[in-house]
Amino acid sequence: MWWGVAAALLANTLYSVGFVLEKRALTALPQISIREPVRLLGLVLRSPLWIGGSLSLAAGFGAQLAVYRTLPIAAAQGIFVSGLVLLVLLSARLLGEETTGRERYALGAILLALLMVVLSLKEDGSGADHVSRSAPYQLILLVCVPSLAAGVWLYGSAERRTRHRHRMPTTGVEYGVAVGLLYGVSSLAIKGVSNYLSSSYLSSSGFGGAILELLRSPYPYLLLFTGAFGLVMSQAALQRCRASLIVPVCTTVTCLYTAVLGTLSFGESLPSDPLRLALRLAGTVLAVAVLLSMPKHDPAPQPPIGAKELTPP
Repeated sequence: MWWGVAAALLANTLYSVGFVLEKRALTALPQISIREPVRLLGLVLRSPLWIGGSLSLAAGFGAQLAVYRTLPIAAAQGIFVSGLVLLVLLSARLLGEETTGRERYALGAILLALLMVVLSLKEDGSGADHVSRSAPYQLILLVCVPSLAAGVWLYGSAERRTRHRHRMPTTGVEYGVAVGLLYGVSSLAIKGVSNYLSSSYLSSSGFGGAILELLRSPYPYLLLFTGAFGLVMSQAALQRCRASLIVPVCTTVTCLYTAVLGTLSFGESLPSDPLRLALRLAGTVLAVAVLLSMPKHDPAPQPPIGAKELTPP
């Protein structure tokens, strides 16, 4: 259990450092677009700073595999939430990003909502250490495929609005929600992959048998899809928006998605206690309400003090 907690904290650190390094690299690159994925990849792969951030994210992925082998979904999401604090601190220190008072209150409310959901998922007694090992493939696809479609559609809708003339600067909430849906699916796929790499499964099926069974499952293909699309979508969004806002929104959506739908998909039952059930419902509603109420646009840049507006002669 403690190895899982240590791995989750390590994954938080690696993910936060990776996102900040990628953001710093992207600010020095020309404008990138998801409509030109080959050019996007060519630009970022020539940046040593971006490659360092990507390696940090990849190491975080490896740590997350260890987390899901030793901790239940609910406990893992509760620890992953703490990474938001480190991310905001690193963004302020290394990127010079500042959040507004309204956004700080919103992030606090999101943390409260996630805490409520996590508390609702905890069980007393032996259930606290239970780690589910399987889920029906049909159920996983039923949950994941519409989520992927919704994430791609939402991102495309946000992209179309950015091409409008005289638009207000976007904060990136829509981008964060869209990428969060993809990463939520990826989190479920990581959970599925970790089950096939568990010691109990390897001992019963052998390494070769476990790999064959894994390739017959939808999990590696969900990871390939979310990895490819998530890479392109997240890099374009990070370049345009503040990491201190888009990453917490993305993390919120991912954690809620994984904690609620992942718990149901992998066979963890809804809480029977009325208080825990109320916490889960209230936390979910609060998080969605906060996301919907967050500002969709940054304030327009103000002209320098004393500057006069040019008027035609």
